[in-house]
Amino acid sequence: MTDIAFAWSSLGGDPALVPRVSTVVREGALQGRLPVRELARACVGACALAAAELGARRAGLAEVPRVRVDDGAVATAFVSERHLLVDGRAPVAFAPLSRFWRTADGWVRTHANYPHHRARLLSALGLTEDLADSVGPALAERTSLEAEEAVYAAGGLAVALRTPEEWAAHEQGVAVAGRPLVERQRLDSAHARVLIPVEGAPLLPAAGLRVLDLTRVVAGPVATRTLALLGADVLRVDAPQLPELPDQHADTGFGKRSATLDLVADRSTFEELLAAADVVVTGYRPGALDRFGLSPQALAERRPGVVVAQLSAWGAYGPWGGRRGFDSLVQVATGIAATEGSPRLPGALPAQALDHGTGYLLAAAVLRALTEQSYEGGSRFVGSALARTARWLTDGIEAGGREGENASYDDPGSWLAERDSASGRLRYALPPVSFEGGPADWARPPVPWGTDAPSWARFSRAAR
Repeated sequence: MTDIAFAWSSLGGDPALVPRVSTVVREGALQGRLPVRELARACVGACALAAAELGARRAGLAEVPRVRVDDGAVATAFVSERHLLVDGRAPVAFAPLSRFWRTADGWVRTHANYPHHRARLLSALGLTEDLADSVGPALAERTSLEAEEAVYAAGGLAVALRTPEEWAAHEQGVAVAGRPLVERQRLDSAHARVLIPVEGAPLLPAAGLRVLDLTRVVAGPVATRTLALLGADVLRVDAPQLPELPDQHADTGFGKRSATLDLVADRSTFEELLAAADVVVTGYRPGALDRFGLSPQALAERRPGVVVAQLSAWGAYGPWGGRRGFDSLVQVATGIAATEGSPRLPGALPAQALDHGTGYLLAAAVLRALTEQSYEGGSRFVGSALARTARWLTDGIEAGGREGENASYDDPGSWLAERDSASGRLRYALPPVSFEGGPADWARPPVPWGTDAPSWARFSRAAR
């Protein structure tokens, strides 16, 4: 089964629609030892096909629009954070303490981009802020597993370098391998969703749908950024005490609005948002939101007919089900960094492909759930995990789409654009999701974090 066909089948899609997808294969895009380009193409292709399917349903089209997946657009979008410029300034990708470190028996990778993660890393190693330069020597005195456990116990993030074989034998690796690429579940027997028809150009499959975005960092925001492209009213809501990194927020904030809300102090406002939401997307570690009554089942009980989408690093199961994680750390744990590196130094994929790929898969799962609801009803749960996407990549992906065009990938300029925003003049990567009659760019630029009120836009209404 080819890459796009496998992703589409994981979403429950009709295999007869796969021939609607054509590809432009570009050698040189997302080069790595592992089939990163094929994974990226499959995730975007499946997402675009899900968008075209829902668009056809809402517009009353006899045929699902054709989908075109261009490796150039995909490769550019998968490193969107590297192409972003704000008034000509390039953002800083990783903080100084987010890197590989030598340990007594190998390597460990830490993640400390956020101030609270940096503080916890230092605390785990018995260091104060003025001794941050001593992180290296402190880690060198420990084994990789000792460092991993000590930092996680302190609420920080550090993962020991493992080979693919070591991860396959690990209890979490075994749990991940036994799960589907995309989790899909019907939560109840709520009535079928009646979607208001859409018309005109561009065709916006998610027009008027209300998406409550409770995600952070990259993968979850990529999913909701894609839903915003397709016309959804996406309201990102963050805790006021946890500001997002400004450049990261800009890169993944196109088409959205951004608000802050204290779930404890202002619960009534959240419940008002939920009561009118069509989709809720969560990206915090599994279980973190349950104490607020935000588990998928609890959300469906209070908002029958909702689609709940959950993004996690390691999966919401197994011994690591409650752990925090990021793309870079999942690459290290699952053997990707060992495969892409050398005997002397661990490596990395040419993009944060687990983040971006999983984000497009999650958006696709939401779109397919909405289509299924229009026929069958039922509140829906969909979920994806970076570690499960990593398993797909390391298992090897059968390349498909060779029947399409072939070209080179020399200059990403064709897939970059510029526009003004409240943060300044932005250069950014254009969306790779493309189908006949669909949108070519987001309707609005990103806004600074916390700009908007926690309320739905007046125009957003797509279901009854």
